[in-house]
Amino acid sequence: MARILMIDDEPLILKPLALNLTARGHELALATSGAEGLRIAAEGHPDVILLDLGLPDVDGVEVVGRLRTWTTVPIIILSVRDGEREKVAALDAGADDYVTKPFGMDELMARLRAALRRNREPDDDAIVRTEHFSVDLVAAQVFAADGNEIHLTPTEWKIVEHLVRNPGRLIAQRSLLQAVWGPAYERETNYLRVYLAQVRRKLEPDSSRPRYFITEAGLGYRFEPGTPIDD
Repeated sequence: MARILMIDDEPLILKPLALNLTARGHELALATSGAEGLRIAAEGHPDVILLDLGLPDVDGVEVVGRLRTWTTVPIIILSVRDGEREKVAALDAGADDYVTKPFGMDELMARLRAALRRNREPDDDAIVRTEHFSVDLVAAQVFAADGNEIHLTPTEWKIVEHLVRNPGRLIAQRSLLQAVWGPAYERETNYLRVYLAQVRRKLEPDSSRPRYFITEAGLGYRFEPGTPIDD
C-alpha cells in the first residue's frame, strides 16, 4: 500500500482514478488546487504525487518547483497538454514522469509501480551514525551512543530527518519550515529557533555549542555528522 496524493480538479478523472487506486489498496488523499496540494504534501508526506498541470489557482509546473524545494517524492504529471514544450518544462522543474490524458489505467498503474520501486530502493545510508547518537531514517528512531532510544516529538523528528537526509547542505529557513509545517508557515522562523533548541538539548553533547545542528545566521541550518562511525 502506498500513500498517494492526487492534485487535480477534474471530477471525471478524480472519481474513476480514486476508485481504481483505493481498490488496489492504496491510501489516497485528494486536492483540487495547487495550494491545497502543497499543504497536504507537507503535512502527509505521500509516497507519490499525481499532479495535473491545469489547476485553478497556480500552474502545475510551479507546484512541481515548490515541491522540489523540500522533497524528492516522485511526481507523475497527468495532463491534457501533449506538446513537447510543456513536457520539457514539467520534467525540468523536477517531475519524474509525464502521462498524457486520456490514458489507460494499466499504463498509469505500471508507471506508478515504477515510481514507487525507484523511491523504495534500499538506502545504504539509512542509518546515520555520529559519535554521540545514530539516526535510523527507516525506523524513524534516534539512539544514544549507549544504545538507549532518545525520544523525539513528531515535529522534532521531522526537523532532524530533513537535516540528516542532507548532510553538510545548508537548508534555508523557508525550505525547512515548509517541509515541517507546510507552505503557510514559511515566515514563522521563531518555530525553528524553539524546536532546534529542543533538538540540541536532546542530541548535542553541549547544546550551547552545537557541533551537529549548526545555525547559519540569517540563512538556515546545516547538519554536520562529523567523522562517520562504523559498526
